[in-house]
Amino acid sequence: MFNQSKLAVSIRALLIGIPMITLVACGDDGNDGNNGVDGSNGLTSLTKVIDMPASTECPHGATKMQAGLDKNNNQQLDDDEVQSESVVCSAATGVQPLAATARIQFDSVAAPATNYEKRQILVGQAKAVDGNETRMLDVGYHILARSGDEYGDVAFGQLIDSSGQPLFSEDGARKISDSNEFTSLLPIGDRLFSVSQIESRPGAMFMMELDQDKSNGELSVKKLWQLDMSKINGGWVHCAGSVTPWNTHFASEEYEPDARYLVTGQDALDDGYSAPFMEYHNNDVTKWNPYQLGWPIEIEVDASQATPAAELSKHYSFGRLAYELAYVMPDQKTVYMTDDGTNVGLYMYIADVAGDLTAGTLYAMKWQQTSAEGMGAANLSWIELGHATDEEIRPYVDGNTQLKFADIFDTVDPVDGSCANGYTSVNQNGIGQECLKLKTGMEKVASRLETRRYAAMQGATTELRKEEGITYDPTRNKLYLAMSEIGRGMEDFGKNGSASSSYDKGGNNDIKIGYNQCGGVYQLDVSADNGIGSDYVAKNISGLIQGIPAVAGMANTAAVKANPAEFTNGMNDCHIDGIANPDNVTYMTGHDTLIIGEDTGSGHQNDVIWALDLQTQKLSRIQTTPYGSETTSPYWYPNINGWAYLTSVIQHPYGESDGDKNTGTGENRAYTGYVGPFPAKSE
Repeated sequence: MFNQSKLAVSIRALLIGIPMITLVACGDDGNDGNNGVDGSNGLTSLTKVIDMPASTECPHGATKMQAGLDKNNNQQLDDDEVQSESVVCSAATGVQPLAATARIQFDSVAAPATNYEKRQILVGQAKAVDGNETRMLDVGYHILARSGDEYGDVAFGQLIDSSGQPLFSEDGARKISDSNEFTSLLPIGDRLFSVSQIESRPGAMFMMELDQDKSNGELSVKKLWQLDMSKINGGWVHCAGSVTPWNTHFASEEYEPDARYLVTGQDALDDGYSAPFMEYHNNDVTKWNPYQLGWPIEIEVDASQATPAAELSKHYSFGRLAYELAYVMPDQKTVYMTDDGTNVGLYMYIADVAGDLTAGTLYAMKWQQTSAEGMGAANLSWIELGHATDEEIRPYVDGNTQLKFADIFDTVDPVDGSCANGYTSVNQNGIGQECLKLKTGMEKVASRLETRRYAAMQGATTELRKEEGITYDPTRNKLYLAMSEIGRGMEDFGKNGSASSSYDKGGNNDIKIGYNQCGGVYQLDVSADNGIGSDYVAKNISGLIQGIPAVAGMANTAAVKANPAEFTNGMNDCHIDGIANPDNVTYMTGHDTLIIGEDTGSGHQNDVIWALDLQTQKLSRIQTTPYGSETTSPYWYPNINGWAYLTSVIQHPYGESDGDKNTGTGENRAYTGYVGPFPAKSE
């Protein structure tokens, strides 16, 4: 049997691309010297290389190498001229799958310490561990596209208006956003697509068709299209996202414009917060309606034609929030929606029909605290907010019966912390106490257009601070939920450890725990609930892992620790070997590892993607990003044609901090790419 050694693999690599039979002449020209008598002609030495088919001994084929002298001078190595012969088994030209029992693990890359390292994208060592066997994996960070890259007449990150025309700055430059965000991988038939969204006002979305090198799994952009969002009234701050079990891209609109204060008409045009979106409508104030923004968006790619098409749908039956993302559970009916901001909530949607998100029942979380230790713990119950369909709500958003805030609620100002009779006191979205009264017959409309306010009126908890990504672990039947900061409404009449009534006055004050500006990741057990009609209802919540403040004043806890000496540069307020302001999370199916991305300012000078081994609780730093970046939406794809990928987008380098270190040579362009490729597990 032939041995497939590392040498054999190297030889095979050198031979790729050589024709089936190759002749090489290496003989003596017969000269005996410059001044001597010509000698007789020598014989030419020839080498022949032959590709051989797969066999039992060489399952991936082989290369036969023959050598000898061209005795008949016909410039061919005939069979009777062969003097030596060797056969080298070929390495697999495609993926070598991991065993079903293997687990991908990571060795930490060191935290960036030098100016050079802090400008780079660094990736740790990945390995596949199967019992006592360890296989080192050749993975790295691969760039698909950077903001401003041009593909034909499309620039990645270009912002456009409702007619599809590019937007321009006052200096005449095209508006190219460096706020790249969630990017999906969507295998459809024998083609591979990606939808990539931009976290800007107005938002933008792009569709890529990708090439996948079957021999090494590497991806590259084949074609890029900008998606037309005019049929859904444009897009707004597309933050994180997910991929549905039926292979559609599920996008978000974060920080919904507050319709109480950002009203329609000329007031909207005059308001500095909404003005960036008005240019999408060419400053036509008659087209501005804040209720058109703040929804989950499903994008389905149709690959049946050579030029693919994308269908975009805003799901109005879900409710309107500051969506970080919506995440569909394995039953294809239960959906969790995270709500980013101050004094926000957690929501659950149960679709009427699996795989169809156009109609369903909405629920809001109620926190029933059981412990104030650490990150706190609570039992969870769910308050029903009613049933709706997309088509029922659509006319109130973009039809002939569009509504304003004043069409839904009456309001009065609180007096000495109390509301007048008939008004309900709420505290939501970081704006303090409000006194609201629902107008007759507006229950369903309010539950969808003013979801957070309506939920608070029904007694739901709206005290979470900087609620970010969510993912599901089928091994333990748990959800993992990132909380970028733990404070404000989550404290007991406090703000960052000091007394404050701003975030609890007039509300439930359900959550009463200590603050931690480094944030943490919660775990939620899920189980069947016959009353709700889902097998995936979260029943409780507790802390999984939290950041460790490294300087005084970051937490009211005795766990404050100093940074290692080499990092005492004033730019790491959270311990360098712990998480800081976790943003999005993804579970590595088959490898029992939770991936945690960061969105931190001074917590860590260089944002990190971490891998938390859920069996050993080992935390490994697997990727670092340049100065001032945010790691957005890491997402795990366990098997695409034999390869696995961890998508990783690096948003606005030098944009969140350290802007003075930007050289102005394009370093600030965002990156859309992935860590990998990893061999997928054998089926």
